[in-house]
Amino acid sequence: MAQSRFAKLVSYLRPHWQATTVGIVALLVVNAIGVYIPQLIGEIVDKFQSAFTFDQILRYVILIIVLSSIMWVIRMVSRLALFGVGRQVEFDLKQKIFQHLLKLEPAYFALNTAGDLINRATSDVENIRRLVGFAVLSLANTVFAYALTLPAMLAISVQLTLATIAIYPFMLVTVQLFSDRLRNEQLEVQEELSLVSELIQEDMSGIALIKIYAQEENERRAFSQNNQRLLAANLKLAKTRNTLFPLVGGLAYISLLILLWLGSSQIISEQITIGDFLKLLIYVERLVFPTALLGFTITAYQRGEVSIDRIESILTVTPKIQNSDQVVHLPKEQVKGELKAVNLSFTYPGATIPALDNVNLTISPGETVAIVGAIGSGKSTLANALPRLLNIEPGQLFLDGVDITQLDLDSLRQAIAYVPQDSFLFSTTIKNNIRYGDPVSDQAEVEYSAKVAQIDGEIRTFPQEYKTIVGERGITLSGGQRQRTALARAMLVDAPVLILDDALSSVDNQTATDILNNLSQGTKRKTVVFISHQLSATATADRLLVMDKGQIVQAGTHAQLVKQPGLYQTLWNQHQLEEILK
Repeated sequence: MAQSRFAKLVSYLRPHWQATTVGIVALLVVNAIGVYIPQLIGEIVDKFQSAFTFDQILRYVILIIVLSSIMWVIRMVSRLALFGVGRQVEFDLKQKIFQHLLKLEPAYFALNTAGDLINRATSDVENIRRLVGFAVLSLANTVFAYALTLPAMLAISVQLTLATIAIYPFMLVTVQLFSDRLRNEQLEVQEELSLVSELIQEDMSGIALIKIYAQEENERRAFSQNNQRLLAANLKLAKTRNTLFPLVGGLAYISLLILLWLGSSQIISEQITIGDFLKLLIYVERLVFPTALLGFTITAYQRGEVSIDRIESILTVTPKIQNSDQVVHLPKEQVKGELKAVNLSFTYPGATIPALDNVNLTISPGETVAIVGAIGSGKSTLANALPRLLNIEPGQLFLDGVDITQLDLDSLRQAIAYVPQDSFLFSTTIKNNIRYGDPVSDQAEVEYSAKVAQIDGEIRTFPQEYKTIVGERGITLSGGQRQRTALARAMLVDAPVLILDDALSSVDNQTATDILNNLSQGTKRKTVVFISHQLSATATADRLLVMDKGQIVQAGTHAQLVKQPGLYQTLWNQHQLEEILK
Protein backbone atom coordinates (compact mmCIF):
# COMPACT_ATOMS: atom_id res chain seq x y z
CA MET A 1 0.00 0.00 0.00
CA ALA A 2 2.81 2.41 0.88
CA GLN A 3 4.45 1.60 -2.45
CA SER A 4 1.22 2.36 -4.31
CA ARG A 5 0.96 5.71 -2.53
CA PHE A 6 4.53 6.52 -3.50
CA ALA A 7 3.77 5.49 -7.08
CA LYS A 8 0.77 7.84 -7.07
CA LEU A 9 2.97 10.63 -5.74
CA VAL A 10 5.44 10.04 -8.57
CA SER A 11 2.57 10.08 -11.08
CA TYR A 12 1.48 13.49 -9.76
CA LEU A 13 5.02 14.81 -10.26
CA ARG A 14 5.69 13.19 -13.65
CA PRO A 15 4.04 15.92 -15.81
CA HIS A 16 6.26 18.48 -14.07
CA TRP A 17 9.52 16.54 -14.12
CA GLN A 18 11.45 19.38 -15.74
CA ALA A 19 10.70 21.91 -12.98
CA THR A 20 11.26 19.20 -10.36
CA THR A 21 14.65 18.39 -11.90
CA VAL A 22 15.63 22.07 -11.89
CA GLY A 23 14.72 22.36 -8.22
CA ILE A 24 16.60 19.22 -7.21
CA VAL A 25 19.72 20.08 -9.25
CA ALA A 26 19.68 23.56 -7.68
CA LEU A 27 19.62 21.92 -4.24
CA LEU A 28 22.60 19.78 -5.24
CA VAL A 29 24.56 22.90 -6.20
CA VAL A 30 23.56 24.65 -2.97
CA ASN A 31 24.77 21.73 -0.88
CA ALA A 32 28.00 21.47 -2.86
CA ILE A 33 28.76 25.14 -2.15
CA GLY A 34 27.67 24.58 1.45
CA VAL A 35 30.31 21.86 1.79
CA TYR A 36 33.03 23.98 0.16
CA ILE A 37 32.59 27.06 2.41
CA PRO A 38 33.59 25.22 5.66
CA GLN A 39 36.64 23.88 3.80
CA LEU A 40 37.54 27.47 2.97
CA ILE A 41 37.01 28.61 6.57
CA GLY A 42 39.18 25.79 7.89
CA GLU A 43 41.98 26.68 5.51
CA ILE A 44 41.78 30.33 6.58
CA VAL A 45 42.05 29.43 10.26
CA ASP A 46 45.02 27.07 9.73
CA LYS A 47 46.76 29.38 7.28
CA PHE A 48 46.56 32.53 9.36
CA GLN A 49 47.18 31.15 12.85
CA SER A 50 50.60 32.78 12.91
CA ALA A 51 50.31 35.91 10.80
CA PHE A 52 47.92 37.49 8.34
CA THR A 53 47.18 40.81 6.67
CA PHE A 54 43.89 42.66 6.42
CA ASP A 55 43.90 42.38 2.62
CA GLN A 56 44.25 38.60 2.80
CA ILE A 57 41.34 38.30 5.22
CA LEU A 58 39.28 40.71 3.13
CA ARG A 59 39.74 38.59 0.00
CA TYR A 60 38.51 35.50 1.82
CA VAL A 61 35.61 37.42 3.35
CA ILE A 62 34.55 38.71 -0.07
CA LEU A 63 34.85 35.19 -1.53
CA ILE A 64 32.68 33.74 1.25
CA ILE A 65 30.11 36.54 0.81
CA VAL A 66 29.99 35.91 -2.95
CA LEU A 67 29.60 32.14 -2.45
CA SER A 68 26.91 32.69 0.20
CA SER A 69 25.06 35.05 -2.15
CA ILE A 70 25.22 32.49 -4.94
CA MET A 71 23.88 29.87 -2.50
CA TRP A 72 21.00 32.18 -1.57
CA VAL A 73 20.06 32.81 -5.21
CA ILE A 74 20.24 29.15 -6.17
CA ARG A 75 18.32 28.14 -3.03
CA MET A 76 15.57 30.58 -4.04
CA VAL A 77 15.52 29.01 -7.50
CA SER A 78 15.08 25.57 -5.94
CA ARG A 79 12.27 26.75 -3.66
CA LEU A 80 10.44 28.54 -6.45
CA ALA A 81 10.75 25.49 -8.71
CA LEU A 82 9.66 22.88 -6.15
CA PHE A 83 6.96 24.97 -4.49
CA GLY A 84 5.76 25.89 -7.98
CA VAL A 85 5.49 22.18 -8.77
CA GLY A 86 3.40 21.78 -5.62
CA ARG A 87 1.01 24.47 -6.85
CA GLN A 88 0.84 22.84 -10.29
CA VAL A 89 0.03 19.47 -8.74
CA GLU A 90 -2.65 21.17 -6.64
CA PHE A 91 -4.15 22.69 -9.80
CA ASP A 92 -4.00 19.37 -11.68
CA LEU A 93 -5.67 17.43 -8.86
CA LYS A 94 -8.50 19.91 -8.44
CA GLN A 95 -9.13 19.81 -12.18
CA LYS A 96 -9.01 16.02 -12.23
CA ILE A 97 -11.33 15.65 -9.23
CA PHE A 98 -13.90 18.09 -10.61
CA GLN A 99 -13.87 16.53 -14.07
CA HIS A 100 -14.22 13.05 -12.56
CA LEU A 101 -17.11 14.11 -10.31
CA LEU A 102 -18.96 15.39 -13.39
CA LYS A 103 -18.78 11.88 -14.86
CA LEU A 104 -20.31 10.14 -11.84
CA GLU A 105 -23.99 9.26 -11.60
CA PRO A 106 -26.37 11.08 -9.20
CA ALA A 107 -26.50 7.99 -6.92
CA TYR A 108 -22.84 8.57 -5.98
CA PHE A 109 -23.70 12.00 -4.56
CA ALA A 110 -26.56 10.51 -2.58
CA LEU A 111 -24.04 8.30 -0.75
CA ASN A 112 -21.23 10.89 -0.45
CA THR A 113 -22.00 14.25 1.08
CA ALA A 114 -21.06 17.50 -0.62
CA GLY A 115 -19.18 18.71 2.47
CA ASP A 116 -16.90 15.67 2.50
CA LEU A 117 -16.22 15.90 -1.25
CA ILE A 118 -15.45 19.62 -0.96
CA ASN A 119 -13.07 18.93 1.94
CA ARG A 120 -11.22 16.30 -0.08
CA ALA A 121 -10.93 18.64 -3.06
CA THR A 122 -9.54 21.44 -0.87
CA SER A 123 -7.93 20.35 2.41
CA ASP A 124 -6.61 17.00 1.16
CA VAL A 125 -5.31 18.51 -2.07
CA GLU A 126 -3.61 21.16 0.05
CA ASN A 127 -1.86 18.42 2.03
CA ILE A 128 -0.56 16.85 -1.17
CA ARG A 129 0.65 20.25 -2.35
CA ARG A 130 2.69 20.54 0.83
CA LEU A 131 3.99 17.03 0.32
CA VAL A 132 5.25 17.54 -3.22
CA GLY A 133 6.56 21.01 -2.38
CA PHE A 134 7.95 21.15 1.13
CA ALA A 135 8.53 17.43 1.65
CA VAL A 136 10.30 16.81 -1.68
CA LEU A 137 12.49 19.84 -1.08
CA SER A 138 13.31 18.72 2.47
CA LEU A 139 13.97 15.12 1.47
CA ALA A 140 16.24 16.09 -1.44
CA ASN A 141 18.05 18.58 0.76
CA THR A 142 18.60 15.94 3.46
CA VAL A 143 19.90 13.37 0.98
CA PHE A 144 22.33 15.83 -0.60
CA ALA A 145 23.43 17.19 2.77
CA TYR A 146 24.42 13.70 3.95
CA ALA A 147 25.80 12.54 0.59
CA LEU A 148 28.16 15.51 0.29
CA THR A 149 28.89 16.32 3.92
CA LEU A 150 29.70 12.85 5.27
CA PRO A 151 32.58 12.17 2.81
CA ALA A 152 34.10 15.56 3.72
CA MET A 153 33.81 14.71 7.42
CA LEU A 154 35.31 11.23 6.97
CA ALA A 155 38.23 12.74 5.11
CA ILE A 156 39.04 14.81 8.21
CA SER A 157 38.53 12.14 10.88
CA VAL A 158 36.78 8.80 10.59
CA GLN A 159 36.71 8.38 14.36
CA LEU A 160 35.10 11.76 15.11
CA THR A 161 32.66 11.43 12.21
CA LEU A 162 31.41 8.00 13.29
CA ALA A 163 31.15 9.14 16.90
CA THR A 164 29.08 12.21 16.05
CA ILE A 165 26.66 10.48 13.66
CA ALA A 166 26.25 7.43 15.92
CA ILE A 167 23.25 9.15 17.48
CA TYR A 168 21.40 9.53 14.17
CA PRO A 169 20.07 5.94 13.94
CA PHE A 170 18.27 6.59 17.24
CA MET A 171 16.63 9.60 15.62
CA LEU A 172 15.36 7.51 12.71
CA VAL A 173 14.05 4.83 15.08
CA THR A 174 12.24 7.51 17.08
CA VAL A 175 10.60 8.86 13.95
CA GLN A 176 9.57 5.36 12.88
CA LEU A 177 7.99 4.66 16.30
CA PHE A 178 5.73 7.68 15.84
CA SER A 179 4.94 6.95 12.18
CA ASP A 180 1.70 4.93 12.46
CA ARG A 181 0.43 7.13 15.28
CA LEU A 182 0.90 10.26 13.20
CA ARG A 183 -0.87 8.71 10.19
CA ASN A 184 -3.90 7.59 12.23
CA GLU A 185 -4.21 10.92 14.02
CA GLN A 186 -3.95 12.80 10.74
CA LEU A 187 -6.72 10.61 9.28
CA GLU A 188 -8.88 11.41 12.30
CA VAL A 189 -8.29 15.14 11.78
CA GLN A 190 -9.28 14.92 8.10
CA GLU A 191 -12.44 12.96 8.90
CA GLU A 192 -13.51 15.38 11.62
CA LEU A 193 -12.81 18.29 9.28
CA SER A 194 -15.07 16.65 6.69
CA LEU A 195 -17.89 16.39 9.24
CA VAL A 196 -17.55 20.09 10.10
CA SER A 197 -17.57 20.99 6.38
CA GLU A 198 -20.66 18.83 5.82
CA LEU A 199 -22.56 20.51 8.66
CA ILE A 200 -21.65 24.01 7.46
CA GLN A 201 -22.67 23.22 3.89
CA GLU A 202 -25.94 21.59 4.99
CA ASP A 203 -26.90 24.40 7.37
CA MET A 204 -26.13 27.12 4.83
CA SER A 205 -28.35 25.32 2.29
CA GLY A 206 -31.16 24.85 4.82
CA ILE A 207 -30.90 28.17 6.67
CA ALA A 208 -34.54 29.06 5.94
CA LEU A 209 -35.76 25.79 7.46
CA ILE A 210 -33.56 26.31 10.53
CA LYS A 211 -35.14 29.71 11.12
CA ILE A 212 -38.69 28.52 10.44
CA TYR A 213 -38.41 25.89 13.16
CA ALA A 214 -36.23 28.12 15.41
CA GLN A 215 -33.49 25.51 15.56
CA GLU A 216 -30.54 27.92 15.65
CA GLU A 217 -29.56 26.82 19.15
CA ASN A 218 -29.68 23.11 18.28
CA GLU A 219 -27.57 23.69 15.17
CA ARG A 220 -25.14 25.79 17.20
CA ARG A 221 -24.77 22.93 19.69
CA ALA A 222 -24.34 20.39 16.89
CA PHE A 223 -21.63 22.52 15.30
CA SER A 224 -19.97 23.07 18.68
CA GLN A 225 -19.81 19.30 19.25
CA ASN A 226 -18.31 18.65 15.82
CA ASN A 227 -15.91 21.56 16.19
CA GLN A 228 -14.90 20.31 19.64
CA ARG A 229 -14.08 16.87 18.23
CA LEU A 230 -12.02 18.53 15.48
CA LEU A 231 -10.20 20.60 18.11
CA ALA A 232 -9.50 17.49 20.19
CA ALA A 233 -8.17 15.63 17.13
CA ASN A 234 -5.95 18.57 16.17
CA LEU A 235 -4.62 18.92 19.73
CA LYS A 236 -3.86 15.19 19.89
CA LEU A 237 -1.95 15.45 16.60
CA ALA A 238 -0.16 18.58 17.79
CA LYS A 239 0.80 16.84 21.04
CA THR A 240 2.35 13.95 19.13
CA ARG A 241 4.20 16.29 16.78
CA ASN A 242 5.42 18.47 19.66
CA THR A 243 6.71 15.36 21.39
CA LEU A 244 8.47 13.99 18.33
CA PHE A 245 10.18 17.10 17.00
CA PRO A 246 11.97 18.17 20.22
CA LEU A 247 13.10 14.56 20.67
CA VAL A 248 14.58 14.51 17.17
CA GLY A 249 16.15 17.95 17.63
CA GLY A 250 17.55 17.07 21.06
CA LEU A 251 19.14 13.88 19.78
CA ALA A 252 20.66 15.84 16.89
CA TYR A 253 22.36 18.31 19.22
CA ILE A 254 23.84 15.53 21.31
CA SER A 255 26.16 14.92 18.37
CA LEU A 256 27.56 18.43 18.87
CA LEU A 257 28.36 17.66 22.48
CA ILE A 258 30.13 14.45 21.43
CA LEU A 259 32.21 16.39 18.89
CA LEU A 260 33.17 19.03 21.44
CA TRP A 261 34.16 16.34 23.95
CA LEU A 262 36.22 14.14 21.62
CA GLY A 263 37.44 16.88 19.26
CA SER A 264 39.04 19.03 21.92
CA SER A 265 41.24 16.12 23.09
CA GLN A 266 42.31 15.38 19.48
CA ILE A 267 43.30 19.03 19.00
CA ILE A 268 45.43 18.84 22.10
CA SER A 269 47.07 15.63 20.87
CA GLU A 270 47.49 17.31 17.43
CA GLN A 271 45.57 14.56 15.63
CA ILE A 272 43.52 17.29 13.95
CA THR A 273 44.06 21.02 13.49
CA ILE A 274 41.86 23.79 14.79
CA GLY A 275 40.74 24.40 11.21
CA ASP A 276 39.74 20.73 10.85
CA PHE A 277 37.82 20.94 14.12
CA LEU A 278 35.94 24.04 12.89
CA LYS A 279 35.13 22.22 9.64
CA LEU A 280 33.67 19.29 11.57
CA LEU A 281 31.75 21.64 13.85
CA ILE A 282 30.17 23.43 10.86
CA TYR A 283 29.48 20.14 9.07
CA VAL A 284 27.74 18.67 12.10
CA GLU A 285 25.73 21.88 12.41
CA ARG A 286 24.81 21.51 8.72
CA LEU A 287 23.45 18.03 9.39
CA VAL A 288 21.46 19.02 12.47
CA PHE A 289 18.85 21.04 10.58
CA PRO A 290 18.15 18.47 7.81
CA THR A 291 17.98 15.71 10.42
CA ALA A 292 15.67 17.67 12.69
CA LEU A 293 13.63 18.63 9.61
CA LEU A 294 13.21 14.93 8.91
CA GLY A 295 10.48 14.87 11.55
CA PHE A 296 8.53 17.58 9.74
CA THR A 297 9.08 15.78 6.46
CA ILE A 298 7.77 12.53 7.90
CA THR A 299 4.69 14.35 9.23
CA ALA A 300 4.06 15.93 5.84
CA TYR A 301 4.42 12.52 4.23
CA GLN A 302 2.02 10.89 6.75
CA ARG A 303 -0.49 13.65 6.12
CA GLY A 304 0.03 13.32 2.38
CA GLU A 305 -0.46 9.53 2.51
CA VAL A 306 -3.84 9.98 4.18
CA SER A 307 -4.84 12.60 1.64
CA ILE A 308 -3.66 10.48 -1.30
CA ASP A 309 -5.92 7.67 -0.09
CA ARG A 310 -8.88 10.01 0.33
CA ILE A 311 -8.44 11.61 -3.08
CA GLU A 312 -7.80 8.32 -4.88
CA SER A 313 -10.98 6.92 -3.30
CA ILE A 314 -12.78 9.46 -5.54
CA LEU A 315 -10.63 9.15 -8.64
CA THR A 316 -10.70 5.33 -8.66
CA VAL A 317 -14.51 5.18 -8.67
CA THR A 318 -15.63 3.90 -12.05
CA PRO A 319 -18.78 5.64 -13.34
CA LYS A 320 -21.56 3.08 -13.46
CA ILE A 321 -23.32 5.00 -16.20
CA GLN A 322 -21.07 5.54 -19.20
CA ASN A 323 -20.97 4.93 -22.93
CA SER A 324 -20.79 1.33 -24.09
CA ASP A 325 -18.01 0.00 -26.31
CA GLN A 326 -20.35 -0.02 -29.33
CA VAL A 327 -21.95 3.37 -28.79
CA VAL A 328 -24.70 4.63 -31.10
CA HIS A 329 -24.92 8.34 -31.98
CA LEU A 330 -28.38 9.73 -32.64
CA PRO A 331 -28.47 13.39 -33.79
CA LYS A 332 -31.20 15.41 -32.05
CA GLU A 333 -32.76 16.54 -35.31
CA GLN A 334 -33.32 12.89 -36.30
CA VAL A 335 -35.04 11.90 -33.03
CA LYS A 336 -38.79 11.26 -33.43
CA GLY A 337 -39.47 10.84 -29.70
CA GLU A 338 -40.82 7.30 -29.38
CA LEU A 339 -40.26 5.82 -25.92
CA LYS A 340 -40.63 2.16 -25.12
CA ALA A 341 -40.12 0.11 -21.95
CA VAL A 342 -39.91 -3.69 -22.07
CA ASN A 343 -40.13 -5.47 -18.71
CA LEU A 344 -38.32 -2.52 -17.12
CA SER A 345 -37.25 -3.34 -13.57
CA PHE A 346 -35.03 -1.46 -11.16
CA THR A 347 -34.14 -1.91 -7.50
CA TYR A 348 -32.20 0.75 -5.61
CA PRO A 349 -28.94 -0.46 -4.03
CA GLY A 350 -29.61 -1.79 -0.57
CA ALA A 351 -33.34 -2.14 -1.17
CA THR A 352 -35.22 -5.45 -1.43
CA ILE A 353 -38.45 -4.25 -3.06
CA PRO A 354 -38.09 -3.12 -6.70
CA ALA A 355 -38.98 0.49 -7.44
CA LEU A 356 -39.94 -0.56 -10.96
CA ASP A 357 -41.35 -4.03 -11.53
CA ASN A 358 -41.72 -5.28 -15.12
CA VAL A 359 -42.99 -1.99 -16.53
CA ASN A 360 -44.14 -2.17 -20.15
CA LEU A 361 -45.18 0.93 -22.08
CA THR A 362 -44.99 2.61 -25.48
CA ILE A 363 -45.27 6.36 -25.96
CA SER A 364 -45.71 7.53 -29.53
CA PRO A 365 -43.84 10.51 -31.01
CA GLY A 366 -45.58 13.79 -30.17
CA GLU A 367 -47.86 12.19 -27.59
CA THR A 368 -48.49 13.82 -24.20
CA VAL A 369 -48.68 11.13 -21.53
CA ALA A 370 -49.42 11.84 -17.89
CA ILE A 371 -48.24 9.44 -15.18
CA VAL A 372 -50.14 9.47 -11.91
CA GLY A 373 -50.09 7.42 -8.76
CA ALA A 374 -49.49 7.55 -5.04
CA ILE A 375 -46.19 8.68 -3.53
CA GLY A 376 -43.61 5.91 -3.84
CA SER A 377 -45.34 4.19 -6.73
CA GLY A 378 -42.25 4.51 -8.99
CA LYS A 379 -43.14 7.59 -11.05
CA SER A 380 -39.91 9.52 -10.35
CA THR A 381 -37.83 6.37 -10.76
CA LEU A 382 -39.30 5.93 -14.24
CA ALA A 383 -38.60 9.60 -15.00
CA ASN A 384 -34.97 9.21 -13.89
CA ALA A 385 -34.57 6.02 -15.90
CA LEU A 386 -35.56 7.61 -19.22
CA PRO A 387 -32.52 9.97 -19.49
CA ARG A 388 -30.41 7.20 -17.92
CA LEU A 389 -29.77 8.88 -14.60
CA LEU A 390 -30.16 5.41 -13.12
CA ASN A 391 -28.00 2.41 -13.98
CA ILE A 392 -30.61 0.24 -15.67
CA GLU A 393 -29.90 -3.05 -17.40
CA PRO A 394 -29.67 -3.24 -21.23
CA GLY A 395 -32.68 -4.25 -23.31
CA GLN A 396 -35.31 -2.53 -21.16
CA LEU A 397 -35.64 1.08 -22.35
CA PHE A 398 -35.63 2.29 -25.95
CA LEU A 399 -35.65 5.68 -27.70
CA ASP A 400 -36.78 5.42 -31.31
CA GLY A 401 -36.10 1.69 -31.11
CA VAL A 402 -32.51 2.12 -29.89
CA ASP A 403 -31.53 0.71 -26.50
CA ILE A 404 -30.66 3.76 -24.38
CA THR A 405 -27.75 1.86 -22.78
CA GLN A 406 -26.21 1.73 -26.27
CA LEU A 407 -26.91 5.39 -27.04
CA ASP A 408 -24.20 7.99 -26.66
CA LEU A 409 -24.96 9.76 -23.37
CA ASP A 410 -24.63 13.21 -24.93
CA SER A 411 -26.99 12.23 -27.74
CA LEU A 412 -29.51 10.77 -25.29
CA ARG A 413 -29.53 13.78 -23.00
CA GLN A 414 -29.69 16.25 -25.86
CA ALA A 415 -32.79 14.42 -27.04
CA ILE A 416 -34.48 14.54 -23.61
CA ALA A 417 -35.20 17.72 -21.64
CA TYR A 418 -35.84 16.78 -18.02
CA VAL A 419 -37.35 19.06 -15.37
CA PRO A 420 -37.05 17.36 -11.97
CA GLN A 421 -39.25 18.00 -8.96
CA ASP A 422 -36.46 19.95 -7.26
CA SER A 423 -36.00 22.87 -9.64
CA PHE A 424 -32.37 23.80 -9.07
CA LEU A 425 -31.32 27.29 -10.14
CA PHE A 426 -27.81 28.72 -10.17
CA SER A 427 -26.87 31.94 -8.39
CA THR A 428 -26.90 34.06 -11.54
CA THR A 429 -29.41 36.00 -13.64
CA ILE A 430 -32.76 34.58 -14.69
CA LYS A 431 -31.62 34.89 -18.28
CA ASN A 432 -28.51 32.78 -17.68
CA ASN A 433 -30.56 30.18 -15.79
CA ILE A 434 -33.04 29.86 -18.67
CA ARG A 435 -30.31 29.53 -21.30
CA TYR A 436 -28.13 27.19 -19.22
CA GLY A 437 -28.63 24.35 -21.71
CA ASP A 438 -27.76 26.65 -24.63
CA PRO A 439 -25.62 29.54 -23.32
CA VAL A 440 -25.44 31.32 -26.70
CA SER A 441 -29.22 31.70 -27.09
CA ASP A 442 -30.38 35.23 -27.83
CA GLN A 443 -32.86 37.28 -25.82
CA ALA A 444 -35.80 36.52 -28.13
CA GLU A 445 -35.38 32.76 -27.65
CA VAL A 446 -35.14 33.20 -23.89
CA GLU A 447 -38.32 35.29 -23.80
CA TYR A 448 -40.25 32.84 -26.00
CA SER A 449 -39.36 29.93 -23.71
CA ALA A 450 -40.39 31.99 -20.68
CA LYS A 451 -43.77 32.75 -22.32
CA VAL A 452 -44.41 29.05 -22.99
CA ALA A 453 -43.59 28.36 -19.34
CA GLN A 454 -45.96 31.15 -18.20
CA ILE A 455 -43.20 33.05 -16.35
CA ASP A 456 -42.44 35.92 -18.76
CA GLY A 457 -45.06 38.25 -17.28
CA GLU A 458 -43.73 37.86 -13.74
CA ILE A 459 -40.12 38.30 -14.84
CA ARG A 460 -41.02 41.66 -16.37
CA THR A 461 -42.31 42.87 -12.98
CA PHE A 462 -38.83 42.46 -11.48
CA PRO A 463 -36.73 45.70 -11.35
CA GLN A 464 -34.03 44.24 -13.60
CA GLU A 465 -36.32 41.84 -15.48
CA TYR A 466 -34.24 39.06 -17.09
CA LYS A 467 -31.03 40.44 -15.52
CA THR A 468 -32.35 39.79 -12.00
CA ILE A 469 -30.00 37.71 -9.85
CA VAL A 470 -31.99 34.84 -8.36
CA GLY A 471 -29.61 34.08 -5.45
CA GLU A 472 -28.26 30.70 -4.35
CA ARG A 473 -30.55 27.87 -5.53
CA GLY A 474 -33.05 30.54 -6.69
CA ILE A 475 -33.87 31.58 -3.12
CA THR A 476 -35.27 34.98 -4.19
CA LEU A 477 -38.01 33.33 -6.28
CA SER A 478 -41.14 31.55 -5.12
CA GLY A 479 -41.47 27.80 -5.57
CA GLY A 480 -43.76 28.23 -8.57
CA GLN A 481 -41.43 30.77 -10.16
CA ARG A 482 -38.45 28.45 -9.73
CA GLN A 483 -40.36 25.57 -11.33
CA ARG A 484 -41.48 27.63 -14.31
CA THR A 485 -37.98 29.07 -14.77
CA ALA A 486 -36.66 25.49 -14.83
CA LEU A 487 -39.37 24.59 -17.34
CA ALA A 488 -38.37 27.55 -19.54
CA ARG A 489 -34.78 26.27 -19.40
CA ALA A 490 -35.96 22.87 -20.67
CA MET A 491 -38.09 24.47 -23.39
CA LEU A 492 -35.17 26.52 -24.70
CA VAL A 493 -33.09 23.47 -25.65
CA ASP A 494 -36.02 22.32 -27.81
CA ALA A 495 -35.47 18.61 -27.17
CA PRO A 496 -37.79 16.12 -28.90
CA VAL A 497 -38.73 14.57 -25.53
CA LEU A 498 -39.79 16.57 -22.47
CA ILE A 499 -40.09 14.96 -19.04
CA LEU A 500 -41.79 16.88 -16.22
CA ASP A 501 -41.37 15.08 -12.90
CA ASP A 502 -43.93 16.83 -10.70
CA ALA A 503 -42.26 19.98 -12.00
CA LEU A 504 -45.44 22.06 -11.61
CA SER A 505 -46.34 21.02 -8.07
CA SER A 506 -45.97 24.62 -6.82
CA VAL A 507 -48.09 26.01 -9.66
CA ASP A 508 -51.88 26.32 -9.45
CA ASN A 509 -54.02 23.89 -11.42
CA GLN A 510 -55.14 26.46 -14.01
CA THR A 511 -51.58 27.62 -14.77
CA ALA A 512 -50.39 24.01 -14.95
CA THR A 513 -53.22 23.23 -17.39
CA ASP A 514 -52.36 26.27 -19.53
CA ILE A 515 -48.71 25.22 -19.64
CA LEU A 516 -49.64 21.72 -20.78
CA ASN A 517 -51.90 23.16 -23.46
CA ASN A 518 -49.00 25.33 -24.66
CA LEU A 519 -46.78 22.27 -24.86
CA SER A 520 -49.27 20.17 -26.79
CA GLN A 521 -50.47 22.92 -29.15
CA GLY A 522 -47.30 24.86 -29.85
CA THR A 523 -44.78 22.02 -29.97
CA LYS A 524 -46.41 19.12 -31.79
CA ARG A 525 -43.12 17.31 -32.35
CA LYS A 526 -42.41 16.96 -28.66
CA THR A 527 -43.13 13.82 -26.71
CA VAL A 528 -44.23 14.98 -23.24
CA VAL A 529 -44.13 12.76 -20.16
CA PHE A 530 -45.94 14.63 -17.39
CA ILE A 531 -45.74 13.26 -13.85
CA SER A 532 -48.00 15.06 -11.42
CA HIS A 533 -50.49 14.85 -8.57
CA GLN A 534 -52.54 17.68 -10.12
CA LEU A 535 -55.26 15.59 -11.73
CA SER A 536 -57.02 18.60 -13.27
CA ALA A 537 -53.90 19.22 -15.36
CA THR A 538 -53.14 15.56 -16.14
CA ALA A 539 -56.72 15.02 -17.31
CA THR A 540 -55.94 17.04 -20.45
CA ALA A 541 -53.18 14.64 -21.52
CA ASP A 542 -53.59 12.39 -24.56
CA ARG A 543 -53.23 9.33 -22.35
CA LEU A 544 -52.73 8.52 -18.68
CA LEU A 545 -50.66 5.78 -17.05
CA VAL A 546 -51.53 4.87 -13.46
CA MET A 547 -48.69 3.43 -11.37
CA ASP A 548 -48.83 1.48 -8.12
CA LYS A 549 -45.99 -0.37 -6.37
CA GLY A 550 -43.65 -0.02 -9.34
CA GLN A 551 -46.14 -1.29 -11.91
CA ILE A 552 -48.49 0.29 -14.45
CA VAL A 553 -51.91 -0.87 -13.26
CA GLN A 554 -54.10 1.21 -15.57
CA ALA A 555 -53.74 3.00 -18.92
CA GLY A 556 -56.11 5.06 -21.04
CA THR A 557 -57.62 8.49 -21.46
CA HIS A 558 -59.15 10.43 -18.58
CA ALA A 559 -62.64 9.77 -19.91
CA GLN A 560 -61.97 6.02 -20.02
CA LEU A 561 -60.24 5.68 -16.65
CA VAL A 562 -62.66 7.79 -14.65
CA LYS A 563 -65.42 5.29 -15.53
CA GLN A 564 -63.36 2.21 -14.61
CA PRO A 565 -63.31 0.99 -11.02
CA GLY A 566 -59.74 1.16 -9.88
CA LEU A 567 -56.97 3.36 -8.51
CA TYR A 568 -57.49 6.27 -10.93
CA GLN A 569 -61.20 6.51 -10.15
CA THR A 570 -60.35 6.60 -6.43
CA LEU A 571 -57.72 9.31 -6.96
CA TRP A 572 -60.11 11.36 -9.10
CA ASN A 573 -62.93 11.15 -6.56
CA GLN A 574 -60.53 12.29 -3.84
CA HIS A 575 -59.44 15.17 -6.06
CA GLN A 576 -63.06 16.21 -6.69
CA LEU A 577 -63.79 16.13 -2.96
CA GLU A 578 -60.75 18.30 -2.22
CA GLU A 579 -61.87 20.82 -4.85
CA ILE A 580 -65.34 21.02 -3.25
CA LEU A 581 -63.88 21.51 0.24
CA LYS A 582 -61.60 24.37 -0.83
